[in-house]
Amino acid sequence: MELNEKYTEVVFTNVTAARADLLIAALAEKADGFEEGELTVTAFFSSNKIDNETLDHLAKELELRYEVKELAAQNWNALWESNFEPVLVDDFVAVRASFHPPFPAAQHEVLINPKMSFGTGHHATTWLMMQQMQTIDFKNKSVFDFGTGTGILAILAKKLGAASIRATDLDEWSIANAKENFEINDAAGIELILSDSANQQRTFDVILANINKNILLATIPQLKAQLTPGGTLLLSGLLASDEVEMTTFVKAAGLILTNTIVKNNWLCIRCYAQK
Repeated sequence: MELNEKYTEVVFTNVTAARADLLIAALAEKADGFEEGELTVTAFFSSNKIDNETLDHLAKELELRYEVKELAAQNWNALWESNFEPVLVDDFVAVRASFHPPFPAAQHEVLINPKMSFGTGHHATTWLMMQQMQTIDFKNKSVFDFGTGTGILAILAKKLGAASIRATDLDEWSIANAKENFEINDAAGIELILSDSANQQRTFDVILANINKNILLATIPQLKAQLTPGGTLLLSGLLASDEVEMTTFVKAAGLILTNTIVKNNWLCIRCYAQK
């Protein structure tokens, strides 16, 4: 993605919580980001990533209305920042922008200037990943953050004591944003790579993958093959309705299910490789 590229904002109205989940799942592979409001979902697309035919079909299927507006990249950044409020995950971690005051009661703080990347802690999938990371031992462990977005999970892994972290994303803007967020969090040493491949040709103690169902179905066998014996795989980007299909797939891939957790109709799956 070019940094000076223009973007399209599509505002869906008449969106109930259930419809919001279905809408976001349907557009997850095309959209660069989402913003949820009261009975609205705003989706953001880089140029030529969405067409009226797709929008018309979704609007008809989900009984929604929508409006399309062209945005410049600079306006996109202003929109993200103006709507970015701090996020608390229990008393474990606070996620805030650099312009917010600190949260001294939180065990950890992550500073995120989100730009156009996914992963600010606001979406349930990111919140669930961080909540589950609270009970994973990262100390001196090797970590692979597959689809890093803003870099939020890689930064938290660093704060939890990981010895080595590799973070990848297929989006140039996300890589630039993650690099900036690593710097403002003093998270030096995280290996950041522009890549869409799950195959890193090495093993890791912990793999984090907050992406989407289709990518996970295509890559879980590769991710499992790169886990050290006893290593943890944490997955999200999934709807609660995907639970039976995904847990069955995880077990068929040879992984052992630890637990599943749901928030706002979104699912997080934790599993591990047999020792």
